[in-house]
Amino acid sequence: MQSSSLRVVHTVCSHDCPDSCAVRVTVDGTGRAIKVAGDPNHPVTRGFLCGKVAKYLDRVYSPQRILHPLKRKPGAPKGPSAQNPAAQNNDSPFERIGWDQAIDEIAARLHQTAEHYGPESILPYSYAGTMGLLGYGSMDRRFFHRLGASQLDRTICAEAGGQAWNLVYGRKLGTGNQDFAHSKLILAWGANIHGNNIHLWPFVEQARRNGARLIVIDPYRTRTAALADWHIAIRPGTDAALALGIMHVILRDGLEDSAYISQMTHGFATLAERAREYNPQRVAAWTGLRPAEIEQLAREYATTRPAALRLNYGVQRSENGGTAVRAIAMLPALTGSWRERGGGAQLSLSGSFQWNKQAIERPDLMLASPLGRPARVVNMSRLGHALTELGSDPNEGPPVHALFVYNSNPGAVAPNQNLVRRGLLRPDLFTVVHEQFLTDTTDYADYVLPATTFLEHEEIQGAYGHTLAQHSAQAIEPLGEARSNVWLFTQLAATMGFREPCFLDTPSEMMRQALDPDENGFSRNPGMQHISLADLTSRGHIALQLGEAEDSLPFCSGTVETPSGKIEFYSDQLAAAGLDPLPAFVAPAESRLSPAAEKFPLEFLPRKADHYMNSTFANLDGHRKMEADTTHRVEIHADDATPRGIADGQRVRVWNDRGSLTLAAMVSGRVPPGVVAARMDWGKLSPDGQNVNALTSERLTDIGAAATFYSTLVQVEPVQVEPVQVEPVETEPLR
Repeated sequence: MQSSSLRVVHTVCSHDCPDSCAVRVTVDGTGRAIKVAGDPNHPVTRGFLCGKVAKYLDRVYSPQRILHPLKRKPGAPKGPSAQNPAAQNNDSPFERIGWDQAIDEIAARLHQTAEHYGPESILPYSYAGTMGLLGYGSMDRRFFHRLGASQLDRTICAEAGGQAWNLVYGRKLGTGNQDFAHSKLILAWGANIHGNNIHLWPFVEQARRNGARLIVIDPYRTRTAALADWHIAIRPGTDAALALGIMHVILRDGLEDSAYISQMTHGFATLAERAREYNPQRVAAWTGLRPAEIEQLAREYATTRPAALRLNYGVQRSENGGTAVRAIAMLPALTGSWRERGGGAQLSLSGSFQWNKQAIERPDLMLASPLGRPARVVNMSRLGHALTELGSDPNEGPPVHALFVYNSNPGAVAPNQNLVRRGLLRPDLFTVVHEQFLTDTTDYADYVLPATTFLEHEEIQGAYGHTLAQHSAQAIEPLGEARSNVWLFTQLAATMGFREPCFLDTPSEMMRQALDPDENGFSRNPGMQHISLADLTSRGHIALQLGEAEDSLPFCSGTVETPSGKIEFYSDQLAAAGLDPLPAFVAPAESRLSPAAEKFPLEFLPRKADHYMNSTFANLDGHRKMEADTTHRVEIHADDATPRGIADGQRVRVWNDRGSLTLAAMVSGRVPPGVVAARMDWGKLSPDGQNVNALTSERLTDIGAAATFYSTLVQVEPVQVEPVQVEPVETEPLR
């Protein structure tokens, strides 16, 4: 910079996005950040940021930031209040306290809970509010492992798809972003690239300028679908059927790559037998497509070379979602497109990063806990069950008596919201939330602790949409008394009396442990041996070296990290578990194909907003303005609105046996007949204090035991003078 009073700091966006952008932060002489911009030297960020992060300083310097530890006032009831989220005055249920008091009192309560009910009665709840390696899971894991607290199975976002992909390929590798520029056909399956993977879009556009076609498969007309050459509006939850129908046509017409299949795959003959059952006529009846469309899609995909498939995690959020991902993931193995630059597929590239997580998370500390063994595992996708029913069976261990939330907002994002809230309202539940804002979850907290943004602490980070390791420097001092996850759990460990040396590790020491350096300081982790922490800190980002050459193609040849050493069409692991070893279509329990549709005939898509990150950014005025067209609205097709007497803009009730929402109808062509959609928001910012998860269930996916947000049935009707109140209970059997 020309002016010595300004400096530019290299940071990394840590929000839950495949792009993991390199962000250049300009800081003035007073230490205030005055500008954020994409790093032009980063080969994926390429100098620009998404609309969310381009306005990031609005978040950092928001007057709504929590800047001091807060404690619930004696007698102040838990639950939503009408107060301004920024208020910390006499109307607030919280009072300001110091960090020393907060740490001492929280540690004392955790100790008391562990002594009285057992340490497994304490449940940590976190996810990817920060994807930095240390903030996501390092000192926090050490703390809860040593305490003996319940382990959290972090299934809510990607577990079904991740496990399904690994059943086929053994490791989450795939086509790199830059290689999409070489494609002649790009098939975006459940992937809103332009909405939430924007740094892949320039490579898609480069391919299209060179003659490529973009086909989008999605029940909703997303931004990406609106820009596509062909949008295929499949019915929700029928993706496995369509993938099998594509296989049927490919194999029937001899369009498979027999040499690649023979060399690289396992179980082809049995898959071919299964695919014969899925002719286009049968698949059309499930998916809502015409047989001719299925034929055209299959032939176009198999004969256009190279063809790249961008598969995203929305596909796996239905009851049959794991199988759907398995089936879709098999398509490039049938056509052999892994051999070609610009071919293959991408779900996640996170398997490229081989950080030493054992060293930074220290699961061995569970053996030093009062339990002397690994603690029980609680599925985060069933938080409502965990807070209201867990422990009723003595074999499950104790009920949850303390909840520690960080990097997440379960009051907004967890399924079956009414059941979750019922648990959070328990007077005997001790709840701590480490947060940046007063969210739907902090409404139920006993203590709220101020957290830093990614500008306010140091980190290292991988990605799931590219293969560059990155260092994020601290750009500014923490605002107020905000503190990082690492600092918080270091202090709690000391106060709890944990004497193991690992609790004294600094962030820099844990970064080195994650890289597992040799005597010269370079990483021993596969693909990262050329990276030292000093180089990473100096350069900001360094590309991994994968395979024999830096530009090698995944799954092109050689051994695959599956039990058979090959790409697995047939899974012996699933067979051994008593599950179907081959993909098959099974209609979700909540779909238009199920008996439940007689009462609730509309399939509901609780969509993520384009300008929020799940619930992050939802409270900021600038981001809300960008989402204004669909805020507090339910999109419904005219074919469904007209017979219900629903006009555009009319207030309607969207309901099922779990809950009810009052929204404005938006008669829209972005949803097909039989489907309605609404955006996720904070409940406390909605007119009736709830969001879309008042309607979703805790039913789990077929693979990975993950959330089934997109297998939800509802009814929609005009609001009556006195709407019927629905008792928020779970009526479906859980499994």
